Amino acid sequence: MMISPMIHRLIRRNDLARLIAEIGRIDSTRAQAAANALEAGEVDALLDSPVALDAVRGQGGGPAPLPLTLLWYIPVRATLLSWGETDIELADYAATLPVAFLTSRAVRRVARGEMALTAWTQAIEAVPGGTIARAEQAAYCGALALFWAGCFPESVTFKGGSGMLRAYGDFAAGALDLAARRLGNSQPRLAQLYARASARAAVVRDALGEVRVDYLGSEAHTPEGRLQRFLSRLTPEETGDAVN
Repeated sequence: MMISPMIHRLIRRNDLARLIAEIGRIDSTRAQAAANALEAGEVDALLDSPVALDAVRGQGGGPAPLPLTLLWYIPVRATLLSWGETDIELADYAATLPVAFLTSRAVRRVARGEMALTAWTQAIEAVPGGTIARAEQAAYCGALALFWAGCFPESVTFKGGSGMLRAYGDFAAGALDLAARRLGNSQPRLAQLYARASARAAVVRDALGEVRVDYLGSEAHTPEGRLQRFLSRLTPEETGDAVN
């Protein structure tokens, strides 16, 4: 099964209405502006807005009660934008990885370090070369490598050390490049996406690593963990005011 961007097509108007309601908890004026953007069909402008990011992160350091699609897409997109990555489809792809894998057996079945890379390489090579099936397998394995390196780096480095994160990124880049070349004629748009994801594999991995702290980080669901996330979002000036 190939992993392709799915967040945009899964978002429903009701999901956006819930997002606007969360924005309203922060600032009613900005909630009205968000509602106006939705009415005007400016969905991406709404999703890219700073207030949408604030709303998704929730108040007091806990994530908002919103669909998983929004919880991952909005902060991943914001992180990539802050790094100068404006490709909406690449952000959609990056956010799709945890949405797809966190609810699958992939999150419960992982071989650490070199064992995983060997297993994924063998899985790709077991499929006849030059076929769409090999492209599909390569795309899946590449996505899986990015997911683990981005969302669960501790598992990746458990035996292989910090260099294993780069190895996972390099493997993902190669697998996605293979998928792009195999799909070039049959599915050109998806092939182009995989080519971009291959070139930016390290960026996708790092963006997931930035965002995952909110949902998968150390003590993510304890009061102490929520407090630490909240404090980490404050500017130095705000932190000083809070202390004083």
